[in-house]
Amino acid sequence: MDSIDRAIIEQLRADARLTNTELADRVGLTPAPCLRRVRRLEQDGVITGYHARLDPARTGRAFEVVVNVDLAVKDRATVARFEEQVAAHPEVVEFRRMFGLPDYFLRIATADLESFERFVTERLEGTPGIGRVDSHLTMKTIKHEP
Repeated sequence: MDSIDRAIIEQLRADARLTNTELADRVGLTPAPCLRRVRRLEQDGVITGYHARLDPARTGRAFEVVVNVDLAVKDRATVARFEEQVAAHPEVVEFRRMFGLPDYFLRIATADLESFERFVTERLEGTPGIGRVDSHLTMKTIKHEP
C-alpha cells in the first residue's frame, strides 16, 4: 500500500458513499485508476465491506452495555459451543476473546434496561461454561469508530 491507497481508505472510511469520481478528485487521481485501486483493495481483502451507520435509538438498540464474561470450564468443546451460541444472538454487536481476564468482551445493544436484563438472564447466563458475568454501563461515549 502506498500513500494514495491510504488516502482512498481514509476517504472511504469517512464516507463510503462517495462516487468513484468524487473519490478520485479527493485523492488526486482520474476515475479509471482510482477504481482499479479500489477494486484491488477489495480483492486483497483490505476493504472487506461497506456499511450503513445506524441510529441506535431509532433501531431499538439505544441501551448499550459492555459485558465481561469469564468461563468456568475452558475445554475446547465448551469454548467452541459458547462462542457459537453467543455470537448467534442479535443483541451481541461485538464479541472478542481476550488474552488474560476477562475471557471475553461483549458489547450488547438492546432497547432498554429491562430487555438487557431479560437477555442476560434468559439467554446469556444459560450458555454452558459461564462462570462469571460482569456488566458495565457507559456513562458517555467519547469516540466511536464503526
